[in-house]
Amino acid sequence: MDADERTKREAIIAACLEMNRSGLNQGTSGNISVRHGEGLLITPTAIAYEKLVPEDIVFLAMDGTATGRHRPSSEWRFHRDILAARPEAQAVVHAHPLACTTLAILNREIPAIHYMIAAAGGPTIRVAPYAIYGSEELSHHAVAALDGRLACLLEHHGMIAIGPSLARTLWTAVEVETLARQYLGCLQLGEVRILSEAQIAEVIEKFSGYGLQV
Repeated sequence: MDADERTKREAIIAACLEMNRSGLNQGTSGNISVRHGEGLLITPTAIAYEKLVPEDIVFLAMDGTATGRHRPSSEWRFHRDILAARPEAQAVVHAHPLACTTLAILNREIPAIHYMIAAAGGPTIRVAPYAIYGSEELSHHAVAALDGRLACLLEHHGMIAIGPSLARTLWTAVEVETLARQYLGCLQLGEVRILSEAQIAEVIEKFSGYGLQV
């Protein structure tokens, strides 16, 4: 592998470790991919993150052909299909954070409770309907839920974030989990006040230089 590819593989491993360290994910339930050449680099299935080395990351062509010494994540379909549908996206982060997953179990989208929802691209964070993990059906649901958005929940499953870089995508995932925690807290106290679509559109316009810029 060349230096660029090695750097991407090392960044994927570092992001996986940070995802678990921060509590965004547990064990090997999450997965990460980064666009590379005519395909993507993706975490392998069922290998502890702390044991990963760059050679363990799998290259996946857009036709689904995997190259490497391990099988790709069981969720490779939605990683591949999201990157195919969203040419501006360079990375996909999937995790099972507690608050996001709790709302996903309830099939409850996150409304505009805070202006930071603009970090996810719109006035709501949608919930993709349930389908068994790794399936083509789940992939279709995820791509649809992400239309015009940078994050979504997966019913009875977890969350997905996408973005222009791996660092920015991981940042977005953390912001979405923070919103989910805030929303759960609000729901316990009663009626939740929501910002309007016009107010969120104003924030999105102002957000061009906001947040992690890498």
